[in-house]
Amino acid sequence: MDTTLLSIFYGGSRTYFYSTLFFPREIRRDVFILYSFVRVADDYVDAIPQETEAFYSFVDTYERAASGEITGNVVIDGFADLALRLSFEPGWVDAFLRSMEMDITVSHYETEEDLLGYLYGSSEVVGLMMARILRLPERADHAARLLGRAMQYINFIRDIPEDLRLGRLYFPVEELSQFGLASLDEDHIRRNPEAFDAFLQRQIERYEIWQEEAEKGFSSIPARSLIPVKTASDMYTWTARVIQTRPSIVYERKVKPSIPRIVATALGNTIAISSRRACGTAPWLCSRKSEE
Repeated sequence: MDTTLLSIFYGGSRTYFYSTLFFPREIRRDVFILYSFVRVADDYVDAIPQETEAFYSFVDTYERAASGEITGNVVIDGFADLALRLSFEPGWVDAFLRSMEMDITVSHYETEEDLLGYLYGSSEVVGLMMARILRLPERADHAARLLGRAMQYINFIRDIPEDLRLGRLYFPVEELSQFGLASLDEDHIRRNPEAFDAFLQRQIERYEIWQEEAEKGFSSIPARSLIPVKTASDMYTWTARVIQTRPSIVYERKVKPSIPRIVATALGNTIAISSRRACGTAPWLCSRKSEE
């Protein structure tokens, strides 16, 4: 594993990093390549101040790599090779980079439809790329898009103060007024706690709808790959539950599962999924155990 990819992934997401360790080796490397590419692009537009020149240079370098040039950038060259090997649709990468550019040019989204346009490029296409890495059938694409979207939405909920510092609002503006809120600034929320609680419950309900639909696609994922996918999914659900219990916590700390929780969940999923798949292929073993 290239140390550059390892350091990018390790420094970017605790949940994804430790969940990914449970993938088979050949899949794990491809996941590292994908994550490093999207992480680097995202870091440019999330920097304070934003590294806009570096971002556009990144885009230009990717376009050269996609045309067959060896650029010497291990992150970009690795991703270009991955996209070619697994036949990523060029439009997916274009949509991702376009959404990253929107983080430079767009500060808010008036409607859910507007926000969904951003979410398609920032998260749904990443789900589609993951589906190709896992060699899933195309019938799993809808679930893959929704899982990416749902996970991203929990990030939005968890990171409200951080995004406000970046001058961004990732929720439909029209919904703020529906709940009697003028903004999500902490001082305003402290004066309107009940309205904020109701608003955030609505956002978590939106996540739950997408998440429930996404989980219907888990049956398409091979057992070894389902373990890390479900682990990451479970950790995002855990994050949602913690915030749902006390929404104001998002202004106090960044809600993240601990490393022991992630690993324990992965081990629990390993046992549960292995047992379930064993029962599916050899049901007499399960019935025998139940008789004992």
